[in-house]
Amino acid sequence: MSDLLHFLDQIWLARYVILKGLGLTVSISALAIAAGSVLGILVGLSLTYGNILLRSVVRIYTDFVRGTPVLVLVLASFYILSAVGIDLNAFQAGVLALAVFCSSHVGEIVRGALQAIPKGQTEAAKAIGLTFRQTFVSVLWPQALRQMLPTWVNTAAEMVKASTLLSVIGVAELLLRTQEIISRNFMSLQFYFLAGLLYFVINYGIERFGKYVERKTAVPS
Repeated sequence: MSDLLHFLDQIWLARYVILKGLGLTVSISALAIAAGSVLGILVGLSLTYGNILLRSVVRIYTDFVRGTPVLVLVLASFYILSAVGIDLNAFQAGVLALAVFCSSHVGEIVRGALQAIPKGQTEAAKAIGLTFRQTFVSVLWPQALRQMLPTWVNTAAEMVKASTLLSVIGVAELLLRTQEIISRNFMSLQFYFLAGLLYFVINYGIERFGKYVERKTAVPS
């Protein structure tokens, strides 16, 4: 009982540090997921509807990024970009690296979802005089979105977990803040468990959001 009380006391003492780390983790993840999703949609459209040159360039980009460890992308964004004159702080470089990594996965998700839609639907839309934009917005995208959501939720959760890698370039997100707390009170097991619980809460929130959107976009039976 005394150990539990001591742990709760340490949490209270470190509450502001934990909240700052949690807030930064949420900010990093939200920005990376949002930017990566937007860029990923463009990647997916290019892979599906682009000309051969555009498809080839985007395919090289996608395969290269997906085949590169996230940690390497984080280090490259922080150190290599600085060396060529693009000065980003640790937060900006970390978000950029995660967004780029996210975009490569979302791009493949979008491509797969669009290509899974029967071509007859596109032909039928052309037959009634719809433009490509009208066909995409009204016919293709709603169906693709329903197929994308479960995989997109998994990708978003991976971005939250990947945000822990930003501690190597000095971003004071939740993991780094937790390590700083542990260095003072040596309660590693307890505070790593607390950090894991907070990461679970974030990812659970993403999962529930995905379920909500899935219900909103479901076809009425």
